[in-house]
Amino acid sequence: MSAIWFAPLSLDTFHAVSQNTLAEHLGIRFTEIGDDYLVATLPVDTRTMQPMGLLHGGASVVLAETMGSLASFCVINPAESVCVGIEVNANHVRAARSGLVTGICTPLHLGRQLHVWDIRISDDAGKLVCVSRLTTSIQPKSRL
Repeated sequence: MSAIWFAPLSLDTFHAVSQNTLAEHLGIRFTEIGDDYLVATLPVDTRTMQPMGLLHGGASVVLAETMGSLASFCVINPAESVCVGIEVNANHVRAARSGLVTGICTPLHLGRQLHVWDIRISDDAGKLVCVSRLTTSIQPKSRL
């Protein structure tokens, strides 16, 4: 299988793009790039917890949308197109109280106009915390 990415990628590129963004503020770190997937982590700490001491569901959604949006951007030709998120959903299936959660982002559909990404977030024990899906719209730059 060949890689889905438009150009070669590096973790340094993801970290540079994340500087001074919500992703950096929350501590999201990309840790692995595969031929058709991305892996990133999010700490469960005071930045990402809700008042009950659990990982905030919105923080899981931020991790999912960050991963899927960057993945979409890395599939398209950025000289010709832009991608924008148009729908995100999340099912929170287990609480996380500490440590790191890890997201794995894989494509469900990579069309000319739409990308659909599956993001599965697990805790340190490998137990599923959240399942999310992100849909992005691919638009030609000439329409902007």
